[in-house]
Amino acid sequence: MIYNSPEFHEELQRIIDNALREDVGDGDHSSLSCIPAAATGKARLLVKDTGILAGVAFAKAVFKTVDPNLEIETLLEDGASVTHGDIAFYVSGSSQSILKAERLALNAMQRMSAIATKTRSFVDLLEGTKTKILDTRKTTPGIRLLEKWAVKIGGGVNHRFGLYDVIMLKDNHIDFAGGVSKAIQQTHQYLKETGRDLKIIVEARDLDEIKEILTNDGVYRILIDNFNYEDTRKAVALIGDQCLTESSGGITLETARHYAECGVDFISSGALTHSVYNLDLSLKAVHEAN
Repeated sequence: MIYNSPEFHEELQRIIDNALREDVGDGDHSSLSCIPAAATGKARLLVKDTGILAGVAFAKAVFKTVDPNLEIETLLEDGASVTHGDIAFYVSGSSQSILKAERLALNAMQRMSAIATKTRSFVDLLEGTKTKILDTRKTTPGIRLLEKWAVKIGGGVNHRFGLYDVIMLKDNHIDFAGGVSKAIQQTHQYLKETGRDLKIIVEARDLDEIKEILTNDGVYRILIDNFNYEDTRKAVALIGDQCLTESSGGITLETARHYAECGVDFISSGALTHSVYNLDLSLKAVHEAN
């Protein structure tokens, strides 16, 4: 996915529209019942935690979808390091509109900031090595774009966005196909017949599978899955410059640097998106003196 492309903005708008449909339904009756339609106000996005801010651009898109007349004064951009007491932005205009958009903007920003914060922790840990941190498809259904966007904001690298943009032959594909070489050969034939130009990543479960993968041409990256450090070093030496390398399988902040020092090009971690705690943010009304 290319950020700021037409496809990106179309998917972003689908997420916003669906989330508002889910949350607002036939109306925000809490606000409609007690806030005059003509009332205006101002609110601030208050940071109550420490981490990497993400989702500012998304929140602005939410506010503009709810009410194009809302005004946003941005103080901090996506990717900024934040601490308790920082203010990310002010939003002003219709009070009903601000309240209608509040929960969607906050939910997304809290999760995106948590993902960006965790990603930055891996990025900082791997500094000085050639290894980059990758996300996975272990994302929340319906908001994958937001979560992968947050990884990018945090300094990570996006893996494939779905089953459609990269071919990844994992253990089940290999077993169902009748072996690793058969899976690779059948994949090349499929790509030829369909006229598709997709990169091929192949998972290896042991050093013997790596040796067999290397007898086949056209593999972009080998996924060195659940290897220990010693075998990872052996795998990297075997592969050499024939293709790129990626370590995966339960890699944590405690083990990532050790895998990087084995010489792999990438480390992938589902934990970037499936094991995070939301950053504490809130949207608070600003009471301005008359």
